[in-house]
Amino acid sequence: MPKIAFNAIENNISNILGGAKVSLMEDKGAASGDESENAGEMSFPIVINSSRYHFSAQRDQLTFTEAEKNFISELLTAFQGLYVGFSAEGYAAHFRTALLTSLADISVARFLRGDRKGVFWPIQSIIQLLKNLSYQRYEGAPATTGFLICRSQLADFLKSLKTTRYGWLDLDEDRRRVAADFFRTPLSYRFVDGQRALFVGDIRMNIKGTIRTSAPGPNDNIEQLANRETLSLLRKAGEGSFAVFVNKASEVEVVLDTDKILLWRKGYWSIFDPDIMREFFRGKLEKRATDHLIWSIYALSKARHGTVVLIADKNTDLDHLSMGSVGGRDPLSRALIRHVRGSKIGALKRSGELSRILSSDGMTVINSRGELLDTGVIIDTSKVKDLVTGGGRTTAATAASYFGRVIKVSEDGPIDLYSNGHSLYHFG
Repeated sequence: MPKIAFNAIENNISNILGGAKVSLMEDKGAASGDESENAGEMSFPIVINSSRYHFSAQRDQLTFTEAEKNFISELLTAFQGLYVGFSAEGYAAHFRTALLTSLADISVARFLRGDRKGVFWPIQSIIQLLKNLSYQRYEGAPATTGFLICRSQLADFLKSLKTTRYGWLDLDEDRRRVAADFFRTPLSYRFVDGQRALFVGDIRMNIKGTIRTSAPGPNDNIEQLANRETLSLLRKAGEGSFAVFVNKASEVEVVLDTDKILLWRKGYWSIFDPDIMREFFRGKLEKRATDHLIWSIYALSKARHGTVVLIADKNTDLDHLSMGSVGGRDPLSRALIRHVRGSKIGALKRSGELSRILSSDGMTVINSRGELLDTGVIIDTSKVKDLVTGGGRTTAATAASYFGRVIKVSEDGPIDLYSNGHSLYHFG
């Protein structure tokens, strides 16, 4: 029965781990932990009704990060508890339904609470509240809001705000705990929209006040879309603090002080862990340029702008790779491309040009030093050796990956990593 129940959530767990192959097998021998793990493998023992089982996950070339391992550990603990509670005869379908609809939410709440054993329900409550709000519209526009959950003394955090552009609004006697009717009026989420203002509360979801800024920056700014300022605030708020948003794409984002993001998109939870991409680009792209690219890609995914980016191997012949340019022979297009060719992507990011370049048609090519070699490239897809299912970006990404490492963003948000004609990792 545990294996049958696991089958109901197998695809969800695979999605959380970027498309990894996952399984649950009965363990005939003594379970002794995950000491046999190799690169690209993860395993955990689990005991259900006195029977031992063995969870395993595998993916090619990319190792599992500590964040992924910790999340899966919490998920398996939740799976064990749910199974014991729903294992009565005749309730198998009830159990599978509960797993499909609730297990990931439980895992997120357990992951966020850390060692604070008494705060599971407050965290789960705010997650459910924001998931419900993600369906809300106000005069045709998506409802957005945000909470910053502080684990240190509030006074210390407020003192640290003096060095930021945020101001404090204390709710005083109007302080309240997050509950199902928290957003009973539109003003609450219109005023505190998650961009210009955030609610601030403690780990038990007691809301103390709001922080506000009069200068949030442009909505399409990479730093804002990638939550870079939020991360700075979290580090002032103390270890284990986190922020949770409903964003303009009607997704629930949880930003951790460790620079990881939990994202609820299209009804599923995913982990955006930049360490995975850092490993993918290690030795292919310099470290600083890698971080610029990672957060630019996340911003494009969030803003729903598609792109294909090739980090070209040193000996790549661009003339052999390309069939032409989106701009063709148009002199203006050629002049614009010459203007950015050879520029560092960090400089292009700061000027605001990088997001516009990446979101234009065609492929962008970058070298290992983080310099833009070309953009608007139309790739020769005859290099694809196998049958590829998908659209034009998928085919282009697959073909380009024979010349280096490729990252692709689909226009509806998902991110894929490609190498040697194969997709190694999928997010969102």
